[in-house]
Amino acid sequence: MSTTTLDHGHDHDHAHDHAHDHPHGPARWLFATNHKDIGTLYLWFSFIMLLSGGVLALMIRTELFKPGLQFFQPEFFNQLTTMHGLVMVFGAIMPAFVGFANWMIPLQIGASDMAFARMNNFSFWLLPPAAILLATSFLAPGGATAAGWTLYAPLSTQMGPGMDMAIFAMHLMGASSIMGSINIIVTILNMRAPGMTLMKMPMFCWTWLITAYLLIAVMPVLAGAITMTLTDRHFGTSFFNAAAGGDPVMYQHIFWFFGHPEVYIMILPAFGIVSQILPAFARKQLFGYASMVYATASIAILSFIVWAHHMFTTGMPVTSQLFFMYATMLIAVPTGVKVFNWIATMWRGSMTFETPMLFAVGFIFVFTIGGFTGLILAVTPIDIQLQDTYYVVAHFHYVLVAGSLFALFAGFYYWSPKWTGHMYNETMGKTHFWLSLITFNVTFFPMHFLGLAGMPRRYADYSAQFTDFNMVATIGAFGFGLSQVFFLFFVILPTIRGGKKAEAKPWEGAEGLEWTVPSPAPFHTFETPPEFK
Repeated sequence: MSTTTLDHGHDHDHAHDHAHDHPHGPARWLFATNHKDIGTLYLWFSFIMLLSGGVLALMIRTELFKPGLQFFQPEFFNQLTTMHGLVMVFGAIMPAFVGFANWMIPLQIGASDMAFARMNNFSFWLLPPAAILLATSFLAPGGATAAGWTLYAPLSTQMGPGMDMAIFAMHLMGASSIMGSINIIVTILNMRAPGMTLMKMPMFCWTWLITAYLLIAVMPVLAGAITMTLTDRHFGTSFFNAAAGGDPVMYQHIFWFFGHPEVYIMILPAFGIVSQILPAFARKQLFGYASMVYATASIAILSFIVWAHHMFTTGMPVTSQLFFMYATMLIAVPTGVKVFNWIATMWRGSMTFETPMLFAVGFIFVFTIGGFTGLILAVTPIDIQLQDTYYVVAHFHYVLVAGSLFALFAGFYYWSPKWTGHMYNETMGKTHFWLSLITFNVTFFPMHFLGLAGMPRRYADYSAQFTDFNMVATIGAFGFGLSQVFFLFFVILPTIRGGKKAEAKPWEGAEGLEWTVPSPAPFHTFETPPEFK
């Protein structure tokens, strides 16, 4: 943290600042220690991964446009489903939220930077090598891993070297997440402005603080699961080999003990972003701030006792099924508190519907649908019918795409004036929203029907009766993919290059320290801690 007592005052010309206080060219990014630069690196990395994972998804949807094998062999098709999942979860969603954390947490708590600036650099630069490992695993003998993103044994122990590349990539991404989380926790606990108690902190900081604890708790569990897979593959162990006394179902327990908290890791920061945006555009305080904090913490704690709801079909005792069913339903309570509070925040507010608000309200609508289908899947006898069908695919894309991704879009539109110093084009933003919302639903809503009718996941071929809904889904998927290309060329790039100058506080109802610094945010902010009232 800077020890200087000089306060820039944030009112005079910053040309001097920008010219002399940081390197230029590639060195600025390679050796970046500034939280804003590192946040920008994370955001660009995750967007590139989003487009890459999107190409994989469109290859899947192209194959599924009609029955019969059209373009790809089943083995390659399963490489696509697996890599699409890994790239989107570990390459797109998680780094995007870390990018938001890097950019916004120091600005929101009045800190001059993150606690560990050089570790922050290392956290980011572990990711491109991991991404390269994942991408080039397609070129390994036998191709990329085709074991599903969950990497279940015994498939994972039978794959070619592409599997080892995926394991190494996930080790790197896990290490990155752990270091990033340590950084976020120390920053939030130690570097808040004088007067900012924990219960006065912006909701986004709270959700990330809790998420960071979750990451530190479960990333080592994932590392353990994939390391056991590695030693089963190459070093003669038999953790998951039943013939030698191991148990493939044990892999599922270990994986999902990581995997279920992981899905909350991917949604809690989204809750935080939405909890920042709704009050700003309803022009009133967030309803029930304390209950929002407690609800977030409750979701995090409960996430550790529900993992086996992914495993109802593995032959567990009925008492276990009952426990995991009711525990899963219990998570609906704090989540329902959040949805109630968001609606109460909007209730009788002076609402306007700029793009951030559209995405936030859209988030509530579609995320709630995804939450309800999750509740349906929690019911053991229903899940036994629907497990590994397209109903599950529909469910988790409603919470991950319409949940996490829409919140990321909302956050971009809300904070990009602070990042770039320019206002995005409102018409283009609204177009992006409506295109995304409509094509998303066209893509994924029919999958509920496919799942209820019995179409299984991860199949390159299907029976003729599923054709119509698959055609609709494929057309929707191309529309959704093109909507994100539209976002790149008609929103992101024009906003970086120019546009209406953004004021320090572009949104009338916005509150928080991030709106007290100029737009674009100067390279150094809060070198003297602000007074927080």
